[in-house]
Amino acid sequence: MTAERYAKLSAPFRSRPWAVKGLRSANRALTLLCYICYPALLLWLLAYMDARLWGAVLVPAGSFVLVSLFRSKVNRPRPYEAMDIQPLIIKNTKGNSFPSRHVFSVFVIAMTWGWICPPVGAALMVVGVLVALIRVIGGVHYPSDVLAGAIIGILAGLILYL
Repeated sequence: MTAERYAKLSAPFRSRPWAVKGLRSANRALTLLCYICYPALLLWLLAYMDARLWGAVLVPAGSFVLVSLFRSKVNRPRPYEAMDIQPLIIKNTKGNSFPSRHVFSVFVIAMTWGWICPPVGAALMVVGVLVALIRVIGGVHYPSDVLAGAIIGILAGLILYL
């Protein structure tokens, strides 16, 4: 992505302050939704003493640690650092752009829910796509960051099914 492409992508939002506010609110709300859904699933599995609890804890947690370590080694600059753009989503983080941990988290949570309750998992996959789009339009990730996060989240989740 170039600064010119980002300018075109974000222009419809920049010209409408309410759209920027909506993008930021959607980013927060969708992220919060996923981070509420995951502990809710774990509590449900615990309450019913479901043996799948261990997989639902260990696979997402272990893959999260691995993604975080990989990300810190790669330490890719974020678009607003590399292209000198003004992102729509305010973030002061330097580096650690690849892969997107937000998108990874949504997809691994979606896969975990899909293992237990496929309709909820499918709905969370849609949320994952929206989060990925928001993070790119918001200027905090490149398309390759969110694509990699989604793929890794899906692959990590597939471990649950094996």
